[in-house]
Amino acid sequence: MTAKRELLKEPIEHIDIKAFDPTTVIDSMRKMSFSSRDTANAADIYLRMLNDKECTIILTLAGSTSAGGCMQVYVDMVKNRMIDAIVATGASIIDMDFFEALGFRHYRGNLEIPDKKLREFYIDRIYDTYIDEDDLQVCDGTIKLVADSLKPRPYSSREFIQELGKYLIKNSIKKDSLVQAAYENNVPIFCPAFSDSSAGFGLVKHQWESPDRHVTIDSVRDFRELTMIKIAANTTGLFMIGGGVPKNFAQDVVVCAEILGKPVPVHKYAVQITVADVRDGACSSSTLQEASSWGKVDTKYEQMVYAEATTVLPLIAGYAYHSRVWEKRTGREWNKLFSK
Repeated sequence: MTAKRELLKEPIEHIDIKAFDPTTVIDSMRKMSFSSRDTANAADIYLRMLNDKECTIILTLAGSTSAGGCMQVYVDMVKNRMIDAIVATGASIIDMDFFEALGFRHYRGNLEIPDKKLREFYIDRIYDTYIDEDDLQVCDGTIKLVADSLKPRPYSSREFIQELGKYLIKNSIKKDSLVQAAYENNVPIFCPAFSDSSAGFGLVKHQWESPDRHVTIDSVRDFRELTMIKIAANTTGLFMIGGGVPKNFAQDVVVCAEILGKPVPVHKYAVQITVADVRDGACSSSTLQEASSWGKVDTKYEQMVYAEATTVLPLIAGYAYHSRVWEKRTGREWNKLFSK
């Protein structure tokens, strides 16, 4: 156990965009080339979203940026009305954010330690970041505890995550949680593949012990609810970290609204930060230009930024934060749409 403590002794410290002003960096990058110019253009597009009084901004999260040190960035974006809805992987919301809200941490890892040795210590690895599996199983159990307390019926992931927000109001140790901040600010969080995370283990155990009366997660209802937001909002912008299911899910609501006989404009603004390659026809669900052919995204204000997100996200979000434009912005509070 001494060796395990040695491996889990340096917690990840989350970057604080309130503590530094990257404006001069972004302004300088605007005059450069390659990914620097793309990053500055992305910052300008995000600022346009914030300045557009009609625009609802949807953040999509895939990958492990929250574990890697960007968790506080997302919390501050929600608290300061810079984001109106979130579509994320279950891992981003549960294994990373909810996990830390319970008082656990992610740790700086060492790539030279053999993974078989990490397994002996019950340490999980995300590239150069460690998680204590014992702690993660406590998180699984907490999900089950919340599910056990609810009326047995189908819930959208948004509804269930709201219940987690309520739980954290009473039980959180780390108060700067995205789940809790979103609940307090009526910002809906959707996880269309919710069971692909620590939440899945807790919910399976919940159903295993209550096979006839239990909570289920309705991903179709997720799709319907996010489409309802798009129909009500009309003008929307996407700020996308990575790609995958969250990106595609957020883009597809435009097509879904059309199929429902409620045609809406394509997403007016779009920024995607990714390291995915376009040559295999994927790029984590397609480039923004390609998405235009599907009737999902406008190409007037779009920017692909090919960079590892922890390196550029704090610059873009920090630039927007220190512009102070959010001070004049009204939060959309879309969770209220479903309480009517």
